[in-house]
Amino acid sequence: MNNLKKRILTSVIIFPLSIFFIIKGGYYIVSFLYAVLILANFEVFSFFKRKILIITLDGLLVISLLSILYLRNDTTSSFVLLIWVIILTVCSDIGGYIFGKIFKGKKFTKISPNKTLSGVIGSFLFSLGSVFLLGFIIEIVSGVESDFFQKPRYFILAIALSLAAQLGDLTISYFKRLEKIKDAGKLLPGHGGIFDRIDSLMFVALTAYIFYALKLFP
Repeated sequence: MNNLKKRILTSVIIFPLSIFFIIKGGYYIVSFLYAVLILANFEVFSFFKRKILIITLDGLLVISLLSILYLRNDTTSSFVLLIWVIILTVCSDIGGYIFGKIFKGKKFTKISPNKTLSGVIGSFLFSLGSVFLLGFIIEIVSGVESDFFQKPRYFILAIALSLAAQLGDLTISYFKRLEKIKDAGKLLPGHGGIFDRIDSLMFVALTAYIFYALKLFP
């Protein structure tokens, strides 16, 4: 089985499972986040040797998981924001991958050799598309016409969250380069480790929590 097939199979299993725990909430989401914390810590102490990187990664992980838990449990509005965080992170990742593969172009940075300017543009465009996607989901679930995608500020927030996603990807890639490793672990076939899968999500969740605390959403 080639790497792409492994990535697809792993995503088909992990993504719906994650959504299930988030929607269920309560002990389900707490248990799920604890499992992520334990497995990710196993990766950190197994693959990273520099103390400053271990402390930084662990700190980012804990704060981002707490942000996710807070957004899930605070209000209906924060729960909607968390769903958007997940949708946008996936859209940003897919947009970067598709545009990077199709248009290729100039390399964006030496930190991540596969990152191109076309991929960056694709990430932003797909992230903007997540605004419409969330609006449609709100309409389907509530049965009421949503004006979510008629408000310019959500498109501005989408750009900011996509930027956070891409910075998260580059930051973890930089840490891996410092340790001279390709992947942060081997727990997820086709993806590497947990940090290879949630690098963008950690930064988006943190940024979203800040936006929510500042009352920028809804």
